Amino acid sequence: MKNSIKKLYKRLALTTGLGLCFMGCVNMDLTPSDQAASGAVWGNATMAEQSVNGVYNMLYYGYNNAWLGWWDTWSYMMDLDANWVGGFGSLLGNNTSTNDRASTRWWQVYYAGIFRANDVIENMPNVPNMDESERSRLVSEARFLRSWWYYRLNALYGNIPYYTKALTSTDDTKNAKQCTQDEMWANLVTDLTLCIEDKNLPDKYSSSDDNYGHITKGAAYALRGIVYMWQKQWQKAINDFQSVKDCGYKLYTGSGTNSYKQLFKLANEHCDEMIFSIQCTDKDNGSSSHQKNHFYGSRCLPNDGSGVGLGWTNYIVNPRFVDSYENADGSPFNWDDYIPGYSSMTPKARAVYFYRDGLTDSEYANAEKNGADMSKYLKSGNEARILKAYSNRDPRLGASVVTPYSIYSGGISGVATNYTYRFPYRTLNAPTYDYATDITAMAYYTNRKFVGEGMELIVNYSPVDLPLIRYGQILLLWAEALNEAGQTDEAVNKVNEVRNRAGAQPLNSNTYTQVAGKDDLKQRIMKESHWELLAEDVVFFDELRWKTWKDLKFATTDDNGAVNGMSQWWGKVTYSYKWGGDNYWILPIPANAVQIDHLTQNPGYN
Repeated sequence: MKNSIKKLYKRLALTTGLGLCFMGCVNMDLTPSDQAASGAVWGNATMAEQSVNGVYNMLYYGYNNAWLGWWDTWSYMMDLDANWVGGFGSLLGNNTSTNDRASTRWWQVYYAGIFRANDVIENMPNVPNMDESERSRLVSEARFLRSWWYYRLNALYGNIPYYTKALTSTDDTKNAKQCTQDEMWANLVTDLTLCIEDKNLPDKYSSSDDNYGHITKGAAYALRGIVYMWQKQWQKAINDFQSVKDCGYKLYTGSGTNSYKQLFKLANEHCDEMIFSIQCTDKDNGSSSHQKNHFYGSRCLPNDGSGVGLGWTNYIVNPRFVDSYENADGSPFNWDDYIPGYSSMTPKARAVYFYRDGLTDSEYANAEKNGADMSKYLKSGNEARILKAYSNRDPRLGASVVTPYSIYSGGISGVATNYTYRFPYRTLNAPTYDYATDITAMAYYTNRKFVGEGMELIVNYSPVDLPLIRYGQILLLWAEALNEAGQTDEAVNKVNEVRNRAGAQPLNSNTYTQVAGKDDLKQRIMKESHWELLAEDVVFFDELRWKTWKDLKFATTDDNGAVNGMSQWWGKVTYSYKWGGDNYWILPIPANAVQIDHLTQNPGYN
């Protein structure tokens, strides 16, 4: 699809003219911006085919607009820059039906995509002079994309209106039947089954096919299997995930022990693991690319022309999540195993362990002023001591997160240069070559996944495709379904496919990884999903399905006394989250949608 569709992808402009109405209701202008009126589009086979690309376009929205808050920041894995978090009432205990970032925008974005899809589904069958197999395939693609957005809306809001017809006026949205969450899951199974039964929808495209990136039967099986997981229809999910494999999808292992990290590089974006991805290009910042490179990245990224590195470091990996990564032998990580007494110290006091070797007098005095227990400082061994806590862990930690005193290859100087993440920061230039974030006064865990290394990406957007469903994710869902169905041994095998590729200790291979039954494996699969899928914006929806979101994101403290929220390496909290009540399990329907479209508001938001 990158070859056949990317030029049309460029049309996405984040304006009301592409189906987004920021007053809360729907905007009826669903025509691609460089096309004529609807009648002309559906009277011409070429123009009608191009209209499908207007549906795909809506996948970009949000990934070139970081202020909306990517979904991993809603999970417990990541946190959002303190300057941005104020708009997310669902995380701060003050959500309302008029809240923009925490409710309204996603409703608008997903329904804009749905309305575009409906336009295709209804009008494509009447286009003259079009090959019937092509017509059928394009309708199935639009039907899948509609299902994708309904899946997310149903998980987020429940009680949503189910529109299946093309809209001709604003009156068409009024008095629509609102479906319960269970009713919507049934609707999606029906729609996805139609996709699967379409003989013109291929199982899978090869990476060299001009249609690569278009929806496939494998993607439809995968999404239907995910819906079955919500319905707790375990055997049906198992069957669909087997069908995904039968369609030809598999784990990427082409880079040996480095395969997990290399999976997210440009060279491997079309590998057989990718089932459903947002197709990105190397042109047109903000329209056919994403900005994870920019908002995950550091100031060590290539220069933007003004002497400042491209990365803003607005998305931070949470320390409690980092601490969840196992040791390399599969045993649970515990700070006290590396630094005895660590967990009994206050966050301020234990900051001492994270300071760089050879502090200057002023740096030492400032550390004391900030409450660090400097009696435990090692002038020439502090860095080596803390490095041990990160050097013998699940390999996905080092592949996904820039940890203290690790090396990151940056390109701000114009050539690939190794920078070391030290604290306190001094300079990214010689002689220290310190790793520079956008918040150098603080010490936060930052992302490696989707961030360019060296001179790999020299723009603040990224051409690397973003996976929305990949086979590694499907294997873990498959394992969960097998386990729930009582097939625990087979479930272990599926988890071990993922762990073996990552270089992690296989389950049931030693005392630490021995599975103690169904409940134990369920907990292991949930943790595995977080480690495997960090920065991919899919696990939050599993946290909702598992009903673990409240305990993970909003827990007052963990076993080591760490408070929830954005924190520095040693647990000093920048801001915290607040649970607003059990109504927060679903979001409020935007107030204007309730009023204009005559919808019933979700409980707790009236």
